Amino acid sequence: MLTFILIFLPLLAAIGLFFVKPEKWARSLAFMVALVEFGISIAALVQYFLYCHCLLLFRFDWLTNYGISLKFGIDGLSMLMVLLTSFLVPIIIYSTFWQKIERPASFYSLIILMQAGLVGVFTAFDGMMFYIFWELALIPAYFIAGYWGGKERIRITFKFFAYTFSGSLLMLVAIIYIYSRTPLPHSFDHIWFYANTLTPGEQVWVFLAFFIAFAIKIPIFPFHTWQPDTYVAAPYSGSMLMGALMSKMGLFGMIRWMVPITYSVLNTTNGLFLILPVTGIVYASLIAIRQDDLKRLIAYSSIAHLGLVAAGIMALIAHAMQGAMVQMVSHGINIVGLFIIIQYIEARTKTTSISELGGIAIKAPRLAAFFMIILLGSIALPLTDGFVGEFLILLGLFKCNVVYAAVAGLTIIFSAVYMLWMYQRVMLGNTNLVTDQITDLNWKEMTPLIAIVLMVLWIGIFPGMFMKMAENGLGQIIGIIK
Repeated sequence: MLTFILIFLPLLAAIGLFFVKPEKWARSLAFMVALVEFGISIAALVQYFLYCHCLLLFRFDWLTNYGISLKFGIDGLSMLMVLLTSFLVPIIIYSTFWQKIERPASFYSLIILMQAGLVGVFTAFDGMMFYIFWELALIPAYFIAGYWGGKERIRITFKFFAYTFSGSLLMLVAIIYIYSRTPLPHSFDHIWFYANTLTPGEQVWVFLAFFIAFAIKIPIFPFHTWQPDTYVAAPYSGSMLMGALMSKMGLFGMIRWMVPITYSVLNTTNGLFLILPVTGIVYASLIAIRQDDLKRLIAYSSIAHLGLVAAGIMALIAHAMQGAMVQMVSHGINIVGLFIIIQYIEARTKTTSISELGGIAIKAPRLAAFFMIILLGSIALPLTDGFVGEFLILLGLFKCNVVYAAVAGLTIIFSAVYMLWMYQRVMLGNTNLVTDQITDLNWKEMTPLIAIVLMVLWIGIFPGMFMKMAENGLGQIIGIIK
């Protein structure tokens, strides 16, 4: 029942928020809905542990003649993603409290609608439901970036939509084809999908369709070109939603659907497809080093980090996949924290250009301290959230392919270079005309950053709960690919 509520509460709330009058109430109502959703996810977590990591399943037979059912469940993998989503959405909404937003009822309704789509993707155990909620999550992202975005938002958002929608169509074709190759009577149920009768040749085409769809959403090199411009053009809340949560849809889809259905393709090609995410790690890191815009630097940093996660999944090594799940959570937390920091800086200085900033730590030591802690998590310093997942991924990659592991390991060095270099130029040194009058954070502004820093340290110091959920959720998938 909790699974049903987690999906349909934000869906119904989003519809209601469209009609809120006066519109100034929309922000508070959306924040309350997001907090309730977080409370329900905590209740689901408690229930999950009380029932000894059992699947929390909701099922309603819908179009039985076509094998489509409203089948949603929460296992260890879903639990991690649902917790991440319900934890970050209230923070993202809260970060907009000091912004003037045109048509707030529509804006916050779209955020809550996107949350419903995300939770549906992460809990779907029916192929058609996975596709429907995949598309549902795309629509709000498109309008948030296209209507409330910045310069050239129409052109950039159209490119984003064209890329992601094209990938979605490929995925739909693959889902329908797998359905036709399930045992009679055909079904979209994930168990039936895992028991498909695809030939080796058919698996290659299905794998390519899934891989392209997920690679665009993550994104993985060379399907990444929509991402930096979209992150820069979108409002900060949109960048947070896309970077922290929407990108995880592709990674989650790889684990839940692509790997258990077409794992033999990865096995028989001896890691050939690992070339793309590993190349993307080096490429995006080198581009990030050359960036002068804070948002664009974080965008390329995200491509590098998520490329490592994708490589961990495609290595088909148990602890690499476990590390990938933990790293998905860590990356989501870190990138929201970084975008909030950049948002505060731009609100005070009216610029995100690194070359125009400097000396902020002198005037805003609390801002500098929060920035440093979250930055250390992003570069995977031991005892921070980023270390645990990256260590497990690299350990698994070494077992899969030493060369790929060595190249992928460069992400730790490169990320330290461009992140610390960025911090030095923005926070240290002397102030200038742009930063001389900057003010420090107040308690209201620190509230979301405190929550993020606590998670950075909790996952880094006590990762056991998160690793256990990932391990339990991967049990069935690991059993299939062995």
